[in-house]
Amino acid sequence: MKIRFIISFIAATFLLAGGLRGQEVGIKTNLLYWGTTTPNIGVEVKTGVRTTLDLVGTYNPFTFHNNMKLKNWTFQPEFRLWNCEAFNRGFWGFHLTGGQFNAGNLNLPLGVFPKLDDHRFEGYMAGGGVSYGYQWYLGPHWNLEATFGFGYLYLNYDQYECAKCGEMLGHGTKHYFGPTRIGVSFVYLFRSKK
Repeated sequence: MKIRFIISFIAATFLLAGGLRGQEVGIKTNLLYWGTTTPNIGVEVKTGVRTTLDLVGTYNPFTFHNNMKLKNWTFQPEFRLWNCEAFNRGFWGFHLTGGQFNAGNLNLPLGVFPKLDDHRFEGYMAGGGVSYGYQWYLGPHWNLEATFGFGYLYLNYDQYECAKCGEMLGHGTKHYFGPTRIGVSFVYLFRSKK
């Protein structure tokens, strides 16, 4: 199911990028997600002079030494309103987030999930938020984007005794308020010839 979702998302991304004539479309990848070993791809489509729709998907299937894992898949659509014009300088975004996770044996900064270092959590999340970002022009087809978003996530999970094995300790929910989107991305723009 997860693999099928990722393949469908990638196929739709390339079909959308190749099928829109007279539009500006950007394909992107977030370097910060790659820093957590999370492959990701995004497509952003110009919908107006100052608006775009950004669709980002991630998928992390990896388990590391000592059964450390941050397995997840997420999908995050965002509507963007640009201060000047699409794909140029600053923008405000309104995003939704959805996905599943299976994480354990991790020590996250700022004490976000303090029991994650000696327990495993498996479940799903849904939420949304507001973000601000900026794109810098690097060349006719390349931009660099930085973005940060803040919002709410509802997490529904099962908690397990240890990262690899152990019995289920219970079921829980968490209402999270904090960063919901962060990125430094390379963007390749398919620009129409005018």
